[in-house]
Amino acid sequence: MELPSLRQLQYLVSLHEHQHFGRAADASHVTQSTLSAGLKELETILRMRLVERTRRVVVFTPVGLSVVHRARELLLRARELALLGTAPLAGGLRVSIIPTIAPFLLPRILNKVRELHPELEIEVHEEMSHEGCANLSNGTRDCMLLALPYDCGEFECTPLFEDPIVVAARADDPLVSAPTIDPLELPEEKLLLLHEGHCLRDHALKACRRADRGARSAPGASIHTLVQLVHAGMGVTLLPKMAVDAGVTAGTDVVTRPLAGEDARRVVCLAWRRNSPRAEGLARLALTIRDICDVRASTLRERQLEA
Repeated sequence: MELPSLRQLQYLVSLHEHQHFGRAADASHVTQSTLSAGLKELETILRMRLVERTRRVVVFTPVGLSVVHRARELLLRARELALLGTAPLAGGLRVSIIPTIAPFLLPRILNKVRELHPELEIEVHEEMSHEGCANLSNGTRDCMLLALPYDCGEFECTPLFEDPIVVAARADDPLVSAPTIDPLELPEEKLLLLHEGHCLRDHALKACRRADRGARSAPGASIHTLVQLVHAGMGVTLLPKMAVDAGVTAGTDVVTRPLAGEDARRVVCLAWRRNSPRAEGLARLALTIRDICDVRASTLRERQLEA
């Protein structure tokens, strides 16, 4: 009996991910004709039609979708098998990181992590929490930097540090006259939050003890966009402290104040699959990141005290 090759299964999974023959071929580092031929060979071996080929769209047959799911599992197991004999922190590492962490944490840790683990080839993917968790689950990512609380599935999660959530408003807003702001004092009709899908929206709503209603969204907004909206006097928002420490409010009339309450924080963590053959190395990586952040936090506090 002739069996499918891992390469053929990789072509199929790549086509499903990119929904385009050209992009799937580029991602697989082959020509489009090579990828198409590999898929035809796979269909011949399995004796079934996996993909409907049209000029404009790629349509997977029902059995094709089933094969994609099983192919992902086989590729994951093959990758784990190949990693058994490698050093825990060597080779390619595909890291998912959410947009409300990536621009503020990566400048703090990336160069230092590469310096401490020079054999590690880090590949960063910025994506929403639900996308990262799905990709971590199906094996297309090796680990993920995300913020808890979040229902991310049955992963191993190692906390790195707590990230307080603060109130951001214009300097002339009476709200910021107090040193600390009670969540009940936040004006619901002026509260600006990221759109649905960002876990920071859920963290912010929990921190200010509000249901997901009334608060306005800035469609497609980033943390930087929210700051500019507040700067323009269009409302107030809630920001992660790491973004403020990274200078997201610099050059604006926006100031921040601590938000009262035990829920006014999120926990940044590193997550990976519990059965990952790289679990030992990823636990060490988590300690490395935690140590880097502790050193940076201590240095920042010392500078503030000197000032």
